[in-house]
Order: sequence, then C-alpha cells, then structure tokens
Amino acid sequence: MYKKVDISERELEEIVRRHPSLIEEGLTYVTHQSHTRTGRLDVLLVDSGKSLVVAELKVVEDDAMLTQCIDYFDHVSGGVETYARMHAGHGIDPTQPLRMLLIAPSFSQTLINRCKYLDVSISLFTYSCLRLDGQQALLPVFNEQAIPSLQEAPVVHKEEDRLSYITDATAKARAASVLEWLRATWEARAAVDPIKNAISLKVDNRVVAYLDPRRKNFMINTYSSDDTWTPYAINGEEELEAAKRLIQNYITRRLQ
Repeated sequence: MYKKVDISERELEEIVRRHPSLIEEGLTYVTHQSHTRTGRLDVLLVDSGKSLVVAELKVVEDDAMLTQCIDYFDHVSGGVETYARMHAGHGIDPTQPLRMLLIAPSFSQTLINRCKYLDVSISLFTYSCLRLDGQQALLPVFNEQAIPSLQEAPVVHKEEDRLSYITDATAKARAASVLEWLRATWEARAAVDPIKNAISLKVDNRVVAYLDPRRKNFMINTYSSDDTWTPYAINGEEELEAAKRLIQNYITRRLQ
C-alpha cells in the first residue's frame, strides 16, 4: 500500500535535479537557482536533442508560473551561447531551439489553453509523490499533460520533419514502420497526414490514430478496446505490436 505525500518546492526541485529522466528519457540536469532579471530560475536542463530546457516548478496549481517561465525563457534565450560555454560538459547545442517545462500537481484549463498560443516548445507535467508503507523514500510519478492544438492557417507539414524530432535512431525507425504498416495494410484506403506536432493516421478519411514524436520514443493515441481515446507510450516492439492491434481492431469494428 502507499499514500500520496505533500512536498515542499525545495524537495520537488531536488527530485527534478536528481531524477530528470523520470520526467523525460534523456533529460539531464545542468544548473538551478540561476539569477535572472526577474528572479531565480528554478532548474535548467538539457534534453536528448541537446536543447536547453527552462523548467519552472510549483507545488500548488498556479497560473502565474507560465509568465514566470516565459520571463526566465527570455533571459536564457539571450545568452544561450554563454550557458553552452559555462556548462560545456553537458553537450548543449546553442543552435537548437529552447524549450519550456512546467511541473506542478495540476494545471488550470486557463493555463493549458494559453500554452497553445505560444510559438515555442512547451511541455506540461503533473506530478505526485507516493510513500510506500514502511518506507521513508518517496516515489515521484510524472505524467505529461496534453496541450490542445491551435487552429491555424493551412501549412504544409512534412512527414520527415515530424519523425526527425525523434533523436533515438531505433525509435525513429520504429515510428516510420508504423506509417509503412498502415499504408501496406490498407493501401489506397490509408492516409498519413503530418500535422503541427504529430502525424495523423487515417483509414477511409477517418482518424484512427495519432503518432506523437518524443525525443527518445513516441506516443500512439488511438482507441482502446472499449473505444476510449487513449495515449500509449511506445518504447519497444511489444508495445508497438499492442498498439497496432488496437488500431486494427478498431478499424475492423468501426470501418469494415
């Protein structure tokens, strides 16, 4: 058995510093509490694509954290090359676009909606801390919060551009295989449409899944066996085959 435990912002910062890979695979710690014009930046990280990640942490739901993170993002963006030189051992590539990362126990719908208007890469993660019975150590659990897409003027997105976001070669090849599987299985009935941050998989002009690239893996959003739209993290062949079966079963139930 376990119970949820409240923690302080300092404890949350310590967890993020020590275990950034629990948030996103390949994420590593660079520095924390750096002075900026508007305050102290909570944590600075670097992802597997060598992009700097400006992280803002809260232990309560707080809409103001978005503005704070934007201010820190602005500060770091003006000195990316300096950060890269100061922390040369972390492999920071100053030519890569910066990212924003917000971590809190929950986010209001207002904050989530505001994020879709930002023309920067931003990720939202909720967290909870669990304590197992008879143990003092805390088990942090992070979950990514989806941000709705902004309706936009028609833009030509390219399949390779979406796939190239994945930095792990095996994961990238695995993602490409999903697209080829759809085309080979349903031939003229199938369509693969790259969109802003994902790839839409369609059969008979109906969306059956979305492929959402991540740095080290990808997500497949599709219908579960009870027709509930559900995200699945694809980290290996077993998870991939399970997701393909869900897509195929949905098509058989609904489109055949």
